Amino acid sequence: MEPISRRRALQLGGLGLAGVLAGGLGLVWKGSRGTRFDAAAGAELSEPSVLSSTGGELAIELEAAEGNLPVAGGRAQVLGFNGGVPGPTLRIRPGDRLRVRLRNRLTEPTNLHLHGLHVSPAGNGDNPFLRIEPGQDFDYEYQLPDTHLPGVYWYHPHHHGLVADQIFGGLYGAIIVDDPEPIPVTRERVLVISDLTLDSAGRIAPASMMDRMLGREGNLVLVNGQHRPTVTAVPGTWERWRIVNACVSRYLRLRLDGQHLQLLGLDSGRFPAPRPVEEIVLAGGNRADLVVSTTAGSAQLLALPVDRGAMGMGHPGMRDIPPRGQDATETILAAVEVSGVAGPQPAPLPPQPTPRDLRRETVAATATFTLDAGMGMGMGMDAGGMRFTIDGREFDPDRTDHTVRMGTVEEWTLVNNSPMDHSLHLHVWPMQLLRTGGRVVTEIIRQDVVDIPARSRVTVRVAFDDYPGRTVYHCHVLDHEDLGMMGVIEA
Repeated sequence: MEPISRRRALQLGGLGLAGVLAGGLGLVWKGSRGTRFDAAAGAELSEPSVLSSTGGELAIELEAAEGNLPVAGGRAQVLGFNGGVPGPTLRIRPGDRLRVRLRNRLTEPTNLHLHGLHVSPAGNGDNPFLRIEPGQDFDYEYQLPDTHLPGVYWYHPHHHGLVADQIFGGLYGAIIVDDPEPIPVTRERVLVISDLTLDSAGRIAPASMMDRMLGREGNLVLVNGQHRPTVTAVPGTWERWRIVNACVSRYLRLRLDGQHLQLLGLDSGRFPAPRPVEEIVLAGGNRADLVVSTTAGSAQLLALPVDRGAMGMGHPGMRDIPPRGQDATETILAAVEVSGVAGPQPAPLPPQPTPRDLRRETVAATATFTLDAGMGMGMGMDAGGMRFTIDGREFDPDRTDHTVRMGTVEEWTLVNNSPMDHSLHLHVWPMQLLRTGGRVVTEIIRQDVVDIPARSRVTVRVAFDDYPGRTVYHCHVLDHEDLGMMGVIEA
């Protein structure tokens, strides 16, 4: 396979025509009881437990705690929700009410963010400003609108300054919002891809200053907490793979040769008709809804390298730091074995409703947001004097950086002045991609995490139809968010 450039891959990924994932190396470590073992590979892919709504409601408890938990075929001292890495998959429907009792059994504060869900940010909803202290329980409540878009979402902590550490430690899980009319497939799978680094004692290794500046990438890449699991299937079937990039910083360039792939959508967006793809590029926090048409044979789900850029160039007094991801080799995420008697011919995939196109609507206001990283007076959370800013300012929860009027559409220009890639995640309201990498996007692409390549700009539109309140937008290279690259928006 001829490799493609980082810029080409990310342009294609932004247009929904290609896709990505990068990987790491297997580890050997000493467990918490002193036993030494290898990161196991080859076990059958397992999936998190599923908690499904009934009668229009799902009421659950999520306990965030450190423990000696199953990871990569062994056990390690990591974080988890309800004793698992990932936590349970939450399965809900448009119009449902979701009640979550978050039990904080960590030694530090935390909270909960439902990434990508279109729900209220106020009060005990999807409120990133809440602080749940150690030992405290807190009751969240979310009401999904009847018109909520189906798709794959996820949940994770969002307490500023601790987000990267807590997600890297193992606190994340998938959310499925079901289709009003089921899509006919043979089976469904949830694949939550994450990475971590363990020390010799089998604990999460602390991030260095360099890790935080570049955005940490773990040297062990997991699928549902497993190392290189095996996916088995029979030929002639359609499998629906819902993929979450739960990595703190790693961009994922995914490839599965030997199988036919169709992309239903990215994030909360859905294409009117499935798109044949060979690769999928996912920035941190992005999700893909994929249909795999199985063909007999052996294949590998690969994570191909992605160069996210470097720090130092153009910033006086700052030495150049090698690009993150540039020298990485491809990583096998999972083995895929398709054999046996072919299944019945699947029914055709039904067309989906044409998404709302904000290009046809009146723009009430425009705004420009500039993401930058460089030397400054602030020390920003132990970043060696580096400042990670939006519009020249580091995050302040008491300051409102941008105000919008409910019921309007705004057009935003997202500018990346730094020599490494950033991405922007907007809570509550999805963004429609208009232009990226100097190219006009001709189709309707709806995402809540948008990649902004180094030294470039991206244009999006956002419809602020409902849910007044304060929430945030930030870089989803989560170390950069913790270092200050986040702003407050109020509707």
